[in-house]
Amino acid sequence: MAKRKILKHFHTVNKHRFNVFKNCCKLGIPFHGLFHDLSKYSFKEFWPSTKYYRGVGSPILNERKVSTYSSIWNHHTNRNKHHFEYWIDLCNNYIFIRPMPFKYSLEYVADVISASKTYNGKSFKPDMPLNYFLARKHTYLMHSATKEFVEILFKEFSLNGFKNLKKKNTKKIYEDCLIKHPNIEVYNLLNKNNELEITKEIPDFIKNK
Repeated sequence: MAKRKILKHFHTVNKHRFNVFKNCCKLGIPFHGLFHDLSKYSFKEFWPSTKYYRGVGSPILNERKVSTYSSIWNHHTNRNKHHFEYWIDLCNNYIFIRPMPFKYSLEYVADVISASKTYNGKSFKPDMPLNYFLARKHTYLMHSATKEFVEILFKEFSLNGFKNLKKKNTKKIYEDCLIKHPNIEVYNLLNKNNELEITKEIPDFIKNK
């Protein structure tokens, strides 16, 4: 059983990376697609992922359902610049958020589309990446310019696939989004009484096992 889980997880990672590479080629960033998610083969990510592999959903979510904290995700986002969490800095009670650079934003789009195809299989539809993002974007500590940019690309993909997502076009969209927002967004974790607003509530997506 353990050997089967290892092979199935290995196959899933390879399938996802191959789809990301194809998507990145269509977006004009093949180099990023070639080196996408290589940390998933590292000891600190691969072995815990096989432990929490269930065949349905991500091992990261399965790990959170067991222990709340995900060591897999922490290792992964600190080594992969196509995740918006990489561009967050925490100092004292302040959170500083940078916009994701253009090519990593494109890689993020390629990643979400690939993940949607991987987990939905034959039932995949072009509007699934957009719907996934829209359902979660209000919870993301993602820079406003990045949010606007990737949402535009997901909407375009839902309508026309990669047809109009050539690098020349997306670069112009990215620059237009960038000038609308401050270079760094800052959030204060303290409330008006200068106290941390800490909740002991466990999020529903973790509680619902």
